[in-house]
Amino acid sequence: MKKDIAKQLLSIGAVFLRPEEPFTWASGIKSPIYCDNRLTLSAPAVREKVEAGLAELVRTYHPDCEMLMGTSTAGIAHAAITATILGLPMGYVRGEAKSHGRTNRIEGRMDPGTKVVVIEDLISTGGSAVEVVEALREAGAEVLGIVSIFTYGMQRGLDRIAAAGTVNHSLCDLDTLVEVAAAEGRIAPEWKERILAFRDDPSDESWIK
Repeated sequence: MKKDIAKQLLSIGAVFLRPEEPFTWASGIKSPIYCDNRLTLSAPAVREKVEAGLAELVRTYHPDCEMLMGTSTAGIAHAAITATILGLPMGYVRGEAKSHGRTNRIEGRMDPGTKVVVIEDLISTGGSAVEVVEALREAGAEVLGIVSIFTYGMQRGLDRIAAAGTVNHSLCDLDTLVEVAAAEGRIAPEWKERILAFRDDPSDESWIK
């Protein structure tokens, strides 16, 4: 499934590799890869595979799940579609509580003790997903884990998720994507190890040279 999803993401440019001309992230880090998994929503054939894959991950790793919670904003649509496939309720967690009305941060009816799976589109350093997990726990949820479309597999992200006492399962990862991209001629074979070196230490720009 990882290779199939990698092919789908590459085919619509949802994940784009440009090692010769790196992207600059908001943090200032130079990156050979850029992810925009929102593009899957406007590509029906790819969207169907992605949502079916997310549903399968929930069924496989979290069969006791009672509710899906999307991260705001990227995970909301994926949580809604996946919840429809699974016949589960869903909601989402705002980046911060509203300043008006009921000042909710968690949207959707969730009773204390509800077994929840978080739906995220992308895992990099894991910060946003872990914040959602912590917010749900504060509200009384039993968070079973995180399910995402893509992960870079960065050590910082792995450590942060582990420290939060949770786990992430992704449809695709950088190792698989690089393998498929090289096989399809999207990147030169010699770039494979250099892109993975970026993954291992994003602050070290020696992979560019």
